[in-house]
Amino acid sequence: MDLQDLIVSDRDLMGGEPCFRGTRVPVATLFDNLADGVSLDQILAEWPSLNRADVVAVLALAGQYVRRAAA
Repeated sequence: MDLQDLIVSDRDLMGGEPCFRGTRVPVATLFDNLADGVSLDQILAEWPSLNRADVVAVLALAGQYVRRAAA
């Protein structure tokens, strides 16, 4: 899966902040909430426009990018 299939950055949407495609939910919000100890189930309940598969895929892609940056 490609990051562009999951995340969009459009200046007219949330000022260009990367968001989950088809939503107004910034990707940074996901990471901020996880860092604050909010569970994935709580996040999905708070933002019903997100789905578990897309959130898990974004987390997996983030892990891949971190590994590449460390190499």
